[in-house]
Amino acid sequence: MKEITDWQFRDARTVWHPYTQQQDWLSDNPLVIERAEGVWLTDVSGRRFLDACGSLWVTTYRHGEPRLKAAVSRQLEALDHSTFFGATHTPGIRLAERLVELAPASEGDTRSLTRVFFGSDGASVVDAALKLAYQFSVQSGRPRDLILHLERSFHGDSIAASSIMGGEQSQSTYGPLLLSTRRTTSPAPADGLDPAQAAARALDDLEKILADCGQRCCALIVEAMIQAAGGMLPYHPAFLQGCRELADRYGFLLICDEIAAGVARTGRMWATEHAGIVPDIMLCGKGLTGGVLPMSALLTGDHVADAFTSPDTTRTFFHGHTYAANPLACAAALENLAMAQELDLPAVARAKGAVLGALLEPLAKHRAVRAVRRLGVMTGIELAASLPRAGFRVCAAAQERGVWMRSLGDVLVVMPPLAITEDELAQLTAVVEASLDDVFGG
Repeated sequence: MKEITDWQFRDARTVWHPYTQQQDWLSDNPLVIERAEGVWLTDVSGRRFLDACGSLWVTTYRHGEPRLKAAVSRQLEALDHSTFFGATHTPGIRLAERLVELAPASEGDTRSLTRVFFGSDGASVVDAALKLAYQFSVQSGRPRDLILHLERSFHGDSIAASSIMGGEQSQSTYGPLLLSTRRTTSPAPADGLDPAQAAARALDDLEKILADCGQRCCALIVEAMIQAAGGMLPYHPAFLQGCRELADRYGFLLICDEIAAGVARTGRMWATEHAGIVPDIMLCGKGLTGGVLPMSALLTGDHVADAFTSPDTTRTFFHGHTYAANPLACAAALENLAMAQELDLPAVARAKGAVLGALLEPLAKHRAVRAVRRLGVMTGIELAASLPRAGFRVCAAAQERGVWMRSLGDVLVVMPPLAITEDELAQLTAVVEASLDDVFGG
């Protein structure tokens, strides 16, 4: 094991990290990051690392973006924080208006997303969406208590969000605490099916569940167009289109989780635009502020909000967060969204994704790689070789070569900030290949 630095020792003595086995922490040689600029992180010893995962998928454009820093600084001079409980403020109003302007729309669909509810992170608006869907069913005169979700889904790790997690870990560890939900087939290609066939199978399975319990279902929640934490699993847009049709037929709300995929990462501003549908509820977060400050938002339409508008105070939506619509986060989000429009970030993501895809094409033939999956710049490299902690080992080898990556089990995740250059993309992919060779042999 390498020599433990003072910072690492102090961290291990006092900090409890998320999704981390403390027993392994120091032996895994964690980075201690001190500053960042562009697509590069710098640790306390001055070593630089290319940020291949956008600091867990939040850094939309680049670290240290001057426009975002200036926007937050200006807002700090005017208003640092003011509650959204019984009051409002101008940055929150402007951001809600901008999100409504940018919300997905579909020709021939009368639904529109006209209302914005702010949260603090992804899980907080997932919780809000589930409560909202249930209360909407009650206040619409048809109480329904069942939520449907997908295999291999991930929507956060609060108790409610853990209830709709597609893996087994939450069920085995926290089962007695979780909500009653029902899981349906993932639309991601598997078992030799192509994307269209996999989508058709998933819709068939979903319809069978609805035939059994559709009258109990208040909502179906899906990650729009790509199951991110499930292993970067893109799927065919026909699945979302079918979900929209089934939601209308059976009378439940369709919730599209855009927390990871939203704000240009898939090559569209919102991933639902690939399918041309409008959900009843859309969730966004992660890249909303460009990675500068935590913030999330729930968008819904008047067709939902009207069920909560009444002189009867018991029909109020009883949910909220202390720092919801924090003015500094609102300022960062407004500037980030302005940049997205001015720079045409969806087009940037499409172009950078195409370059990344071409660079990774030879890697798909590597003996240690089972598959390379990508939508825009959201990329997963699934390993075929069965070594203990294979994904971690490859990421550790990449770290030694100056690239900071994360893995989801044996899936390497590549989701860099959109300011990354073609040369930096080439450097990133070369390091991935060399790291595979380090771990598995050339």
